[in-house]
Amino acid sequence: MHDVDVVVMGAGVSGLVAARELVKAGKSVRVLEARGRVAGRTDHHVFANGDVIEMGGQWVGGTQTEVLALIDELGLETYKQYDHGDKLVVQGGTVHRVGDQTSDLLEAGGNDMAAIKSELEAMAATVSLSSPWLTEQAAEWDSMTMEAWLVNRTNDDGVRQYWRNMIVAMLCAETPEVSLLHVLFYIKSGDMLDMLFGVTDAAQDSRVVGGTHRISERLADELGTDVVQLNCPVHTITQDADGVRVAYDGGEITAGHVVVTLPPTLAGRLRYSPALPAQRDGLTQQMPMGSVIKIQVAYERPFWREAGLSGQVFSMDDPVGAVLDNTPKGSDQGVLVGFFDGAHARVASRLSRDERQAVAVDCLVRYFGPEAGNVLEYVDKDWTEEEYTRGCYGGRLGAGVWTQYGAALAEPIGRIHWAGAETADVWNGYIDGAIRSAKRAAREILA
Repeated sequence: MHDVDVVVMGAGVSGLVAARELVKAGKSVRVLEARGRVAGRTDHHVFANGDVIEMGGQWVGGTQTEVLALIDELGLETYKQYDHGDKLVVQGGTVHRVGDQTSDLLEAGGNDMAAIKSELEAMAATVSLSSPWLTEQAAEWDSMTMEAWLVNRTNDDGVRQYWRNMIVAMLCAETPEVSLLHVLFYIKSGDMLDMLFGVTDAAQDSRVVGGTHRISERLADELGTDVVQLNCPVHTITQDADGVRVAYDGGEITAGHVVVTLPPTLAGRLRYSPALPAQRDGLTQQMPMGSVIKIQVAYERPFWREAGLSGQVFSMDDPVGAVLDNTPKGSDQGVLVGFFDGAHARVASRLSRDERQAVAVDCLVRYFGPEAGNVLEYVDKDWTEEEYTRGCYGGRLGAGVWTQYGAALAEPIGRIHWAGAETADVWNGYIDGAIRSAKRAAREILA
């Protein structure tokens, strides 16, 4: 006899959706969450005027059908990301104002810039999402980093820098840190580059009223406190032919199966008895999380709109490389969101918050003029310092990892099942992918 049918580790979207699917199927479930809150990599902050802003994953849209359906099912509402006006591109010490079409960013860089986009998408189209390591050219593409491919592809320093920054914005990692195969997999998983980086009708199309953390809060409320337990860090998973025993700070619980939704690098820090197979353990040693610090800056009003700007910035020169208008629906203030990512995040992480604010505001003043210095409130979240996350947006695979260890990413080990955004084949690294992975893990158990 087990305490429950299934234990789920993690009360982010993935863990809560997995629990919900299993409960619907008549299974008894316990969710163990290490933090004192639900929602995982979706979190929030409340400004002094009551505006709620997102400190973690926040955008939904495009072909992200699973998360959009869940938002609707839970009775939550979305609203459009502000996307009116010109964008700013910063390169070579100059702030360029470009048109309001995403394609203008590529056209401004000339033929070589757009040609690389076409080549990346053509290669990505051939990648197997379910088994990237079985892609026809997997061995070749996984043997090199994105940086090696880029350097061999063009001699134009400006074009190289553009794509280096695009990859950092996408994965929060530098081009020497990721394999070409991983980049191609990620591009296809997110429905190609225009969908990944676009706003209207793309991945940044909409926001959830009140913040995306409300998705997890609604799910947790539905499951109830008897199912979802907070402040329960798991440290050991023991399994045999009869079931699993999960030990956590304060107790232990037995079940028929366990679903682990932690990022692979954190899942690798748990103790397993018997020990994990070498391939799975090798994977967890080689799948670090991205490096990112998310900043939110509040102003008396969204003054950039008066100048005909969308608030969107893509800088190849500055520590805060991406900026968007993040003003909440109905707010009487203006808010800009930005990111220290990749190597810039690692440098900024060693600074105090006041020092980071000074760096960030200097960037915003450069982009939008002196008025950007009139800050009402500044807040940031360093995801690399989060004990139970250790980085965002997700895990990445370096050269050789997909072909040597990729098969272990989502494959169950006995009664242990893996879920979470890193294990998704469609919309990998996104809330939508986390939901898809949860449903897949639940199907494995029910089967």
